[in-house]
Amino acid sequence: MENICDRFLRYVAVNTQSNENSNSQPSAPEELDLLRILRDELQALGLEAELDQWGYVMATLPSNLDREVPAIGFIAHVDTAPDASGEGIRPQIISNYDGSAIELKGVPGLKLDPGEFPELLEHIGETIITTDGTTLLGADDKAGVAEIMYAVQYLVEHPEIKHGTIKIGFTPDEEIGRGVVKFDVQKFGAEFAYTMDGGEVGELEFENFNAASATVRIQGRNVHPGYAKGKMKNAILIGQEFNSLLPAGERPELTEGYEGFYHLVGFKGSVEEATLSYILRDHDLDKHERQKQVMAECARFINDRYGVGTADVEIRHQYYNMRGQVEPHYHIIEKAVKAMEMAGIKPRIQPIRGGTDGANLSFKGLPCPNIFAGGQNFHGKMEWVPVESMQKAAQVILNIIGLFAE
Repeated sequence: MENICDRFLRYVAVNTQSNENSNSQPSAPEELDLLRILRDELQALGLEAELDQWGYVMATLPSNLDREVPAIGFIAHVDTAPDASGEGIRPQIISNYDGSAIELKGVPGLKLDPGEFPELLEHIGETIITTDGTTLLGADDKAGVAEIMYAVQYLVEHPEIKHGTIKIGFTPDEEIGRGVVKFDVQKFGAEFAYTMDGGEVGELEFENFNAASATVRIQGRNVHPGYAKGKMKNAILIGQEFNSLLPAGERPELTEGYEGFYHLVGFKGSVEEATLSYILRDHDLDKHERQKQVMAECARFINDRYGVGTADVEIRHQYYNMRGQVEPHYHIIEKAVKAMEMAGIKPRIQPIRGGTDGANLSFKGLPCPNIFAGGQNFHGKMEWVPVESMQKAAQVILNIIGLFAE
């Protein structure tokens, strides 16, 4: 068998960065490069596998039982976040990590320091894969992809292990909120599923943010600065004023747990016009709806101050909290808990401060909680993953399959 580390390194070598400005699906044609590889690898293992026109790989490992048990799915996304480059990834492999700061050698002076990232100290003695500081790593979610593929190969090569029907799904565009927009749940054929898309070992999640994006457009008025008094409307400054109207303590860097936030993710502009891009997040739906109202109220304030048409807000829904869809099927959470305990892992049930494909799939009728994939510091140059964490995640997959077969 190919070990999980080599498999992961093969996958991260393929640039699959999704493109939030594209209207196609997949949003970036490069995503199809890895999706084709995965389809071909699944077929080579003897599974029925296909890649459809929307960029979904679906595969089936038939049951080897003489009785009916629920068909279980495992899902991961292939795309990496637009927040940092995913091209030309050069991973660093640190064997037998000793607890010291790790130099990211592509950027002089840049380090993964346990003083800033104390989670590193929980992995002393393990093999850690990092970036070189010039790109993200892609553990979100190619760690999940590698874990699922490893588990499938293990089952194929150990036919004595009893299992029901196993469904495998790989998706594009999760990072831009469009991962399963056209995913055919009925065609997929699973009764329950799990996304392998969490962080640290032990994470188990079945509730997530309600999510929306907001685009604020500011129309200014440019006048020669020497004659601008009483005439100029500087869109950059008005945009800054708009942002200052939002609750100061409700930003990602100041919130945790169940606390929601307004996150300014982009600001482009000139004196004449400016655009601010936000994401809005809260686990409580009523509070989330209030966030949308606050954005509209801020725009009204700006328009009252500078004139009608100065500020315009467009809000787009992304996903809802899946708790209400998963909780009635709590036995799938209990099986994941037991599967972790069987692997010597202490489960930590917690809310996702983000979203997964599983949220939208749960609303499509496929209850789909989220399990750790092992990576840390997703979406940036400080991303890292221990090989041992990926191995534990693969074991949890196999344990879940065994529990459903009992």
